[in-house]
Formats: sequence, structure tokens, C-alpha cells
Amino acid sequence: MKQEIEFIKFNPTQNMTILVQTNHPAESYPRIASQLMSYEHVYAEQVGFIERSMQQGAVAHLQMAGGEFCGNACMALAAHIAAEAKLEQHDQMHVVLTASGTEQLIVCHVKKQASGYDCQVSMPIPEQIEQRTIKYEGLDLDIIIVRYQEFIHIVIEVEEFDEMMKRRAQALARLLGLTMGDKLIGIMLYKSSSTELAPLIYVPPLDSLIWERGCGSGTASLGAYLAWSQQREISHYIKQPGGAIKVMVGWHEAEIESITIEGTVGIVAQGRAFIDDPASALLQTHHM
Repeated sequence: MKQEIEFIKFNPTQNMTILVQTNHPAESYPRIASQLMSYEHVYAEQVGFIERSMQQGAVAHLQMAGGEFCGNACMALAAHIAAEAKLEQHDQMHVVLTASGTEQLIVCHVKKQASGYDCQVSMPIPEQIEQRTIKYEGLDLDIIIVRYQEFIHIVIEVEEFDEMMKRRAQALARLLGLTMGDKLIGIMLYKSSSTELAPLIYVPPLDSLIWERGCGSGTASLGAYLAWSQQREISHYIKQPGGAIKVMVGWHEAEIESITIEGTVGIVAQGRAFIDDPASALLQTHHM
């Protein structure tokens, strides 16, 4: 027996995202996500589940499979809600969400375009930003730690995105995943000469390690770091493999006041997926 899943697949800056519409027990989310994300299945970089929000004023809750926060998935859900509302071309609407990985309300501004939806999303503000030099593989590595309530991003400025640095980033992400206890570890390799970002996301509960083609929350963390290091407000387009995401950081009295990202979301597929149901497999073994 296969379990049936209703899903929508989105393209926010090529950070391919699946949102599940059907209701399932929360403990099954990692198993469902792992199958949907795999190459031989629907195939994506991440999976979220659309739930009812318990908070007044929010129209829906986004629960990521690993309990992490994801800016691009918030944009995807906002685009879905705009599509369900049959938003006309060039019209716009506000969508307020709650999301896993943060207690802050997520406010999304959505505008319908011919090619998809332009989305602007308010992002969580880091609890702490600090600069450290760590000994790693015999090197002195300068890192920026951008810490949130339930996840952490490490920004490392590099001159090139070479394979050696990428391998080090992957090993560091897994090491931090073992030692930090966070729901998400992001390693953001940043080439300041060309404002390019290579985002690596590790979700320990899913053991998912992916070089993303576009990372909304990583873009927000990079913007937060730039504002903090320059002590001023920031507005930048950050180039990534899948395209550019704009980040705007408000700065007031030596503190980050707000972080907003902007990107474009396309809805690329909608339908039913069929995944292995362990309960039915268990029943079959008992009947044999």
C-alpha cells in the first residue's frame, strides 16, 4: 500500500520547494519529506507542511520537515495563498504567517506578475552576531556566527568558491550539527568582490546537506552581518546560483531594526505523490 500525498512544487530562486497540503501526523514529516525530496521522486531541496495557525491574525502555519525556519518556503506559501485567492496580474496582497523555527509573525507582501509572484518577506532578526577565529583543519578560519532562536548561520568570506573550501564547509556543517543541537546549520560562503553567495544548508533531523541554488534565510543573515559590520542600513542584491535575492536591513541606534528579503516565486507543479507507508508494510509482514 502506498500513502497518498497532495503537494504543490514551487520555484523560489531555484530553491525548489515542496509544500504538502494533506494532513499527516507530525512524527511522519521527516519520513515523508525524505521520500519527496529524493531524486527518484518529486525531487526538491526542502519540504514544508501547510497547517492551520493557532495565532490570531495569521492565515496559515508553515511547518518545515526538520522544524527549521525557511524564508523561501514562506514566500512559496504566500504565493500559494495569493493563487488560491485568484490574485489578478499586477494586483497585490498581504499574507501573515506563522512558521517553524521562529516565534515572530512572518509578514509577506505578494504581487502577481505574468511569470509568477514577486514576494517580499519580513525575516527573523538574529539574537546575536559575533566574529570569531577558529582553528579548523590546521587553519585559522575567520567566521561570523549569526545566531537565531533555533538555528545558526556561519558566514565565511572567501576569495573563490573552490572545491577545497566547499568540502571544509560540508565537514564543518556536520560537525556543528553534532555539537550545537540546532535544527538547522547554514554555512554561507560569501565572495564580497562580486556580492555572490554559495549557501550550504544542513538540517540534522533529516540528515539533509544541500548546496542550495538560492537561500532566503541565508541572504537575510548575510544582510544582517553586512549591516552589523558596517553599522548602517543595507540594501543589496545577493547573487546566487539560481538568481539574485534582494535583502534590505533597517538599522537604528546601533541595532538591526528589520530584515526583509525580496524574490520571485513560480508555481511549477501540483498533484498527488505516492510514498511508502510503513504501517501497511508492517501489516503485510504480520499477515505472512
